[in-house]
Amino acid sequence: MTGPAGLASQAAEAVRALNHATRPGTSGLAYPADAYDVTGALSLLASRLPQALAQLLAFLQAEVAAGRVVIVSGDHAGDPAAVLAAVTASLDAAVASARRLHQALDTAQNQLTWAASTE
Repeated sequence: MTGPAGLASQAAEAVRALNHATRPGTSGLAYPADAYDVTGALSLLASRLPQALAQLLAFLQAEVAAGRVVIVSGDHAGDPAAVLAAVTASLDAAVASARRLHQALDTAQNQLTWAASTE
């Protein structure tokens, strides 16, 4: 799969692989510096999500404004503006959550700055 959906799927798969690599006993994490590096990379990932989500929303807004979206079923059948309003609220919440996640991961990484292994 290519394009934005394919890239999002690849990102999800990468996180799944990370979940396996960080399980206890897998030797994926050997030193505190590994945790520092992982939290840094995840912080960077989270910091990039708001832009992708905002661009996704901008696309949907333009499509609805141009009359290229139809809602064929559900609570808002025939009312793309109502669906867009709900999607906007959800994506705005996701952006805010991603920003909080970025800040929390950045803080965690900073707290690991001087962590070292005794071995």
